[in-house]
Amino acid sequence: MLSNKIDFAVVFTVKNANPNGDPLLGNRPRQTSDGLGEVSDVCLKRKMRNRLQQMGEKIFVQMDSMCDDGMNSLSKRFEAFLKSKKAEDISKAVCEEWFDVRAFGQVFAFKKREGVDEVSMGIRGPVTIQSAFSLEPVIMESIQITKSVNSEPDESGKKSSDTMGMKHRVSSGIYVTYGSISPQLAEKTGFSDSDAEKIKQALITMFENDESSARPSGSMQIKYLVWWKHGNKQYSSAKVHGSLKVSPDGSIEITPLEGLTPEIIEG
Repeated sequence: MLSNKIDFAVVFTVKNANPNGDPLLGNRPRQTSDGLGEVSDVCLKRKMRNRLQQMGEKIFVQMDSMCDDGMNSLSKRFEAFLKSKKAEDISKAVCEEWFDVRAFGQVFAFKKREGVDEVSMGIRGPVTIQSAFSLEPVIMESIQITKSVNSEPDESGKKSSDTMGMKHRVSSGIYVTYGSISPQLAEKTGFSDSDAEKIKQALITMFENDESSARPSGSMQIKYLVWWKHGNKQYSSAKVHGSLKVSPDGSIEITPLEGLTPEIIEG
């Protein structure tokens, strides 16, 4: 089981990339009302799940492009699990089976299917992570692109006319996100100290194998991971996170807290 409460912070840079597109705004990079860049907590957990899966962990909420068990939906994955394992305590069994359920929790709400009863249960995970925000307002750039390759011929069989599109990116920005791991909730899901070490590894390598046309290789980089492992004296997460000061150039300064020494890992 998890021995101690853990708090963490991740500082990362974005350069000429779209870190998290907003589908309601034409996939433009997410921004707050005051112009700060934002990467949602859902997006960050997706990247962590992908890294954990690449590290060999079993993941329940998989991307279609990374599906490794032939199940193209969560309900089919859950149904196959129930049919393969006769478990008296389903909540305990799913935590033992899938790392992301054990870490982040999951809502299981599936209708009755042939041979499988209706299931409705929620599991609270010990690992939480906040949305990341840039230290300063970001400059968003948009460029017009042309698709000159013929996807479909016109009625005469000739090449169709070029189509126009838009591509959006953040020119540069330094983002910070915070998170914590609760030993009380870890006890309920079976999350362990070794699981915490895997979370640490996933955080520091979060952008590996995450390249795309919107996020070219090297355009997003982890600068620092700060990892606070509490001892006998525990502080609130707000106080711990508040002890970290990040300068506009990305350098960090940490106010010492008695009995709590952070581990600082450079990306």
